[in-house]
Amino acid sequence: MKEVRITENEAKQRVDRFLKKYLPKAPLGLIYKFLRTKKIKVNGKKVKPNYRLQPGDMLQFHTDIDLDQFFEKIKFKYYDREFGIIYEDEHLLIVDKPSGLLVHSNHSGLQNTLNMQVLSYLIKKGEYKPELKTTFTPAPVNRLDRNTSGLVLFPKDYLSQQALNKMIRKRMIDKYYLTLVVGDLNQEQELKGYLYKDKKLNKVKILDYNKKGSLPIHTRYQVLKRFGKFTLLQVELITGRSHQIRSHLASIGHPIVGDPKYGNKRINKQVKEKWGLKYQFLHAYRLNFTRTIEPLKYLQNREFLAPLPENLRKIENQL
Repeated sequence: MKEVRITENEAKQRVDRFLKKYLPKAPLGLIYKFLRTKKIKVNGKKVKPNYRLQPGDMLQFHTDIDLDQFFEKIKFKYYDREFGIIYEDEHLLIVDKPSGLLVHSNHSGLQNTLNMQVLSYLIKKGEYKPELKTTFTPAPVNRLDRNTSGLVLFPKDYLSQQALNKMIRKRMIDKYYLTLVVGDLNQEQELKGYLYKDKKLNKVKILDYNKKGSLPIHTRYQVLKRFGKFTLLQVELITGRSHQIRSHLASIGHPIVGDPKYGNKRINKQVKEKWGLKYQFLHAYRLNFTRTIEPLKYLQNREFLAPLPENLRKIENQL
C-alpha cells in the first residue's frame, strides 16, 4: 500500500483535483473509479471527489495497479542564477530580475528563464524537490516584460501563493516603477483610459472609450527629476495590464527612453549611441505591502526596494 501525507502545499483543494495533478497520466475516469471503489481512501475512509484535503491527511492507495505508469518522469536542467535576492523567508522569495531575462518560457521554447533559475536555486537549497512529485511548484505571481528589470514575487508554498494572488487582485500591494521619459513633465498626474491589445502585433493601443475587448487602465506618475529633454518619473501601477506603463506614457507624447516598441526611434538611436541602451528605461523598484492576509500577515506595512541597475543609474547621473 502506498501512502501520501498532505502538507500545507496540497491542502484546501479537492481530492480529485489533487489526484489529477499527482497522477497526471491517469485518466480522470480511473481516478473517480478508485475513489468510488475505495481503492483510494483518506485517513482510512472513503471520500467523495469534492472532499477538501486538510494538512496531515493521509491518502492511501489500495490497488495492485502500478502507479508509476501515471507519473511524469522529471528531467530537470539546472540554470545559473542571474537574479538578485531582495528578501527571503520560509514562505516568500523576492528577486530582482535583470533586463533581458524572460520571466516564463515563451513560444520560442527558451528554457533559461527567471522561473527556471529560481527553481534551480530552490532545488539546490533543498527547499523544492521535484522528484517527490508534489502538486505545488513555485512560480511568480507577478510578471515583468523581458526587458524590464526589477522586483518579482515567488511564493514558496501553496497557501502563500493563494494569499499573494488575492493581495494583488485586491490591490493590497502597491507597485512602483522608475522610468525615464522623453520630454519635460512638471507635475504629478493620473492617467485613465482603455487598453486594447493587437495579438498579431503583440502591441497595445490606448483608447479614451470602451471598445469591445479592451480593458480599463489606471496609471499615476510623480516627477522625481527634470533634465530638460528628459524626465525621471516614479510610476504607480494601479491596474496591471500588459505593456500598460509603456503604452500609457507614449499615448500622452512622453514615451519611455529606449523603448523599441512604443518609443521615439530617433531619440532611441541617440541614446543607444551615447549610452548603449538597447531597451526601455523601466525598473520595477518598489513594493509596499499595505494590507496583508495569512500566512503573510507578518509582512504588513513592509516595503521592498530594488536599486536602479548600474547601466540605468549611469545614464541618470550623466544627464
